[in-house]
Amino acid sequence: MNNIQPRYPCLGMGGADFHCPAVPPGYFTFLSMEGPLATATGPLIFGIPLAFVVFGAVLVGVIFFHKRTLEVALLGLVLILAVRLTFSQLDLVAHLAHEWAKLANLFGLLVGFALLADHVEASHLPELLPRVLPRGARGCFTLLLLVWLLSGVLDNIAAAIIGATVAAGVFQRRVHLGYLAAIVAAANGGGAGSVLGDTTTTMMWIDGVSPLAVLPAYLGSGAALAVFGTVASLQQAKHAPIKARAPGDVHVDGRRLGIVAVALVAAACTNIVANGLLGSRAERFPFLASALWLTLIAGHYLRPLNWKLVPGTVKGSVFLLALVLSASLMPVDALPKASWRTTLAMGLVSSIFDNIPLTKMALDQGGYDSALLAYSVGLGGSMVWFGSSAGVAVSGLFPEAKSVLKWLRHGWHVPVAFVIGYLTLYGLHGWNP
Repeated sequence: MNNIQPRYPCLGMGGADFHCPAVPPGYFTFLSMEGPLATATGPLIFGIPLAFVVFGAVLVGVIFFHKRTLEVALLGLVLILAVRLTFSQLDLVAHLAHEWAKLANLFGLLVGFALLADHVEASHLPELLPRVLPRGARGCFTLLLLVWLLSGVLDNIAAAIIGATVAAGVFQRRVHLGYLAAIVAAANGGGAGSVLGDTTTTMMWIDGVSPLAVLPAYLGSGAALAVFGTVASLQQAKHAPIKARAPGDVHVDGRRLGIVAVALVAAACTNIVANGLLGSRAERFPFLASALWLTLIAGHYLRPLNWKLVPGTVKGSVFLLALVLSASLMPVDALPKASWRTTLAMGLVSSIFDNIPLTKMALDQGGYDSALLAYSVGLGGSMVWFGSSAGVAVSGLFPEAKSVLKWLRHGWHVPVAFVIGYLTLYGLHGWNP
C-alpha cells in the first residue's frame, strides 16, 4: 500500500473531497490506517472516513427511532469521539475550547426562548389574534408572514418558537404538521437576508461581508415563502381554520409582554454591539444567551418563570447539541470548488449537517456568492425537524413533529419551495462572488 502514489477523492458530507490513499480495485479498506492522511481522518470504509459512517448511522437512527432521538444522538457522539480519539490526532481539549461558546449560546437560547414564549402564551395575546387575523387560509398565511418578518430583526429561534406558541393559541393547539414545518421555514428564511436573523449570516458579517451583500437573499426567501406558505396555509385552514371566538373579557398581561419586548430588544442590541465591536472575538463568549437570561431573571420579579418547562426543553436542547458537536468532529477540511451548484448542494446537506461549520468552510475557502450562500444554508435546514435550531425548538412544543418521515410527508412543500426559491434567486441575482 505504501508504494501507491495516486490519490482519488473520497465522498464526504456535502460532496467534500477527502484525499485518501488510493485503493486497488476490489480491496476493502476496512480500518485501514495507512497513508500520510489516514491519521487526520481515522479508519476508512470503502474510502469513507469511519467517523462519517457513524454519523450517517446516527442520522438514520434519528429517522427510524424518533422516540429515542436523544439516546441515539448521545450514543453516536460517544462513538464518534471514540473513533476520533483512537485513530486520529484530535486534540479534544482544544476542540472543546473552540466550540464551548457556540454550544453554550445555543443551549441558552433554546431554553431561554422557550421560557420567553411561555410569557407570550400566558399573556393571553394569542386569544385576541383570531379576532384580527383574516379568516381562512389568508389568516394562516398572514401569521407565517409575521414570523418571516420577525426573524429579520431577531434570532430565527425566537421567531420560530414565538410563532409556534402563537399558532398553538390561535388554532387551539390543532396545528397541522405541514404548518409547523412552514413556521420553521419562515423563521429560517426570514433571517437569511439579515445579518441579525441567523448565526450563519452573523458569521458572514463578522468575516467582512457587507449586510447589503446578503440582502438579495430575500428574493429567494420571499419566493419560497409564497410557495410553502400557500400550501401550508391551505393545509392548516382545512385542518383547523381560524375562528373568531365569542366576545368576552380577555385580559392581556402587559407586564409579560413587556418582559418579552425587553428581552428581544436586549438580544438584538447585544448581537449588534458584540459583533460590531468585538468582531470574531464575539464568538468566544455566549453574549446573546447571557443577555437573554439576564432579562429573564430580572423579569422574574415581575412575572415568575415557568420552570416546569425547563426539563423537557433541556432534553431537546441536549439532543441538538449532541448533533452539532458530532458534526463539528467530522473530518471535513474543504468544500468543492465554489459554484451555484455547490451552494445549492450545501443547502440540501445543511438539512442534516450543522450549517455553521459549512458556512465557516465556505468563508475560509472564498469564491461564494454571499446572498446564495446565506439563503442556502439558512433555509436548507428547514427540510427536516432536526436540521435547524428553530426546528428543534418548535418540536419541543409539539413532540409529534419529531418524525422525519411525517415531517417530509406533510411538509413536502418546504424542500420544493427551497429549490424554487434558490432558482428564483439565482435567476434574478445571478452568481456574484
